[in-house]
Amino acid sequence: MTLRGLLMKRVVPWIVPVSMLLAWEASARAGWLSARILPEPLAVAQAAWALMRDGQMWVDVKMSTGRALAGFAAGGGIGFALGLATGLFRPVEAALDSTVQMIRNIPALAMIPLVILWFGIDEEAKLFLVALGVFFPVYINTFHGIRSVDANLVEMAKSYGLRGVALYRHVILPGALPSILVGVRFALGFMWVMLIVAETISAQSGIGYMTMNAREFMQTDVVVVGILLYALLGKFADLFARWLEWWLLPWHCAHAREVRRAGGGRLARLLRRAGGRPRTRLGLTGAKA
Repeated sequence: MTLRGLLMKRVVPWIVPVSMLLAWEASARAGWLSARILPEPLAVAQAAWALMRDGQMWVDVKMSTGRALAGFAAGGGIGFALGLATGLFRPVEAALDSTVQMIRNIPALAMIPLVILWFGIDEEAKLFLVALGVFFPVYINTFHGIRSVDANLVEMAKSYGLRGVALYRHVILPGALPSILVGVRFALGFMWVMLIVAETISAQSGIGYMTMNAREFMQTDVVVVGILLYALLGKFADLFARWLEWWLLPWHCAHAREVRRAGGGRLARLLRRAGGRPRTRLGLTGAKA
């Protein structure tokens, strides 16, 4: 990697956050920011250290992360299954998609009073809100990914004898995967947004509870710690989504190094293993795999 490439990858992403931190520190030292409104970074760091030392912060982070992952698994799993069904089967799309789209246009926050009536303020309410926020990005991008698979690619695979489960596994799902992973990345962001809302409304533990409890006692530094924790967890989730793309899509054009190393991609290797001759009008008649 060249020096310029190293700087772009390792240094440039830190310029904006470090600049914001320095501006925050300078404003606090100059007296432009009241500690009651926004305490200086050192005070926030001291509050974070105190929370880490007594162990309470780790308990709250563990609770919030568990809720987020459970809601993501439920909402993402249902969204993927329905997106797959509506993308593959026109009758299912006709039966379900318009209803899902109507529900999607209802703001999730407008559902909160109804959710409280349904589930009270227990864990089920928080999991439902997180799952609701996660469901739609995964559903829409799964549906779009399935419908965006190149029909010529599917026909070519069929001409080499791929049918049924093998066709879905080796052609349709890999072709839809870039769009699906975009949905996963969006959903991971919505996951934390909905969790913040759920925990600040009703919770007895978690980061949201910690921040609301600090608000009652005017502990602005602890509130800022909670906000930064949400931001940090969201960043980790985004990094995980990007790593997932890198791991699952080595053949994609966004990963040039992996594409070159792959030497033609998964489909080409699959078709070479399939052998035989194509049997359709794709201009490949007589060509060997």
